[in-house]
Amino acid sequence: MSLNLNENIIHFNLLGTDGKYHNSKNYENSKLLAIIFSCNHCPYVVASEREFIQIQSEYRKFGLQIIAINSNAANLDYPGDSYENMKKRAEEKQFNFPYLIDDDQSLAKDYGATRTPEIFLFNENRNLIYKGRINDNPMKHNEITRYDFQEAINEAIKNNDISIAELPALGCSIKFIE
Repeated sequence: MSLNLNENIIHFNLLGTDGKYHNSKNYENSKLLAIIFSCNHCPYVVASEREFIQIQSEYRKFGLQIIAINSNAANLDYPGDSYENMKKRAEEKQFNFPYLIDDDQSLAKDYGATRTPEIFLFNENRNLIYKGRINDNPMKHNEITRYDFQEAINEAIKNNDISIAELPALGCSIKFIE
């Protein structure tokens, strides 16, 4: 099963880098909730982290809450995506949003997430209103022509329909356990 636009959020209860469990119900008061499938090693994620931090800072006053979720298998091929390395990354980068581990990968599968970063933006009714990328050129910030995630947030804040509600995510594939 994967989410289609206007479907409701799939609930979760995942361990965060702060050592606490985070339940989707903890964020019921957020007007907008962004679930971002992320990781530590993907260059697209690394290039976008500064923007995620900036967006959370700028749009918190409008009720936005970002939650990053790492669903990568932290096996021998990707040890940088381990929970211990997630804690180090969150502290080093001073994430201003929860960074959670989906160690059995069930949430990524339920969402139909395939890339990092891949964004799922929900409105206050927890209907999916945007799915896709952060912008049109995450690897070359000076060549960005469209800030898709921010534009969706701005339209949602104004209670407008999202003009481009779905775009292919740009990034690395989620490393699923075979």
